[in-house]
Amino acid sequence: MVQIAMATGFILILMGLYGALTNQNILRIIVSFSVANTGVNIVLVAIGYIHGRTAPILNEAVPVAEATARIIDPVPQALVLTAIVIGLGITTLMLAFAYKLYERKGTLDISKFSELKW
Repeated sequence: MVQIAMATGFILILMGLYGALTNQNILRIIVSFSVANTGVNIVLVAIGYIHGRTAPILNEAVPVAEATARIIDPVPQALVLTAIVIGLGITTLMLAFAYKLYERKGTLDISKFSELKW
């Protein structure tokens, strides 16, 4: 199961990078970055999974003395939750920039924006 999640994550990362490098439309580039971000999150969760262990909740099912041997480390999941929130903020900022670019130029084709080129 972990191998499938890892493979899915890496495929999403590669699809996102390919889309970001080959598209000329700014909205498609933003979606490609979001797909790559989702792939990274899936890979991080898959790395943190250990087969046969339980959720990091201490109750009568998992005594405190056996907790280190029977629970999964919650840090990767916490990092992924943080990454999801940060990714959402970055996507929102990129969409706001795309909206402003569309208002000024009337297009989302990246080849039409030449003010910042050398």
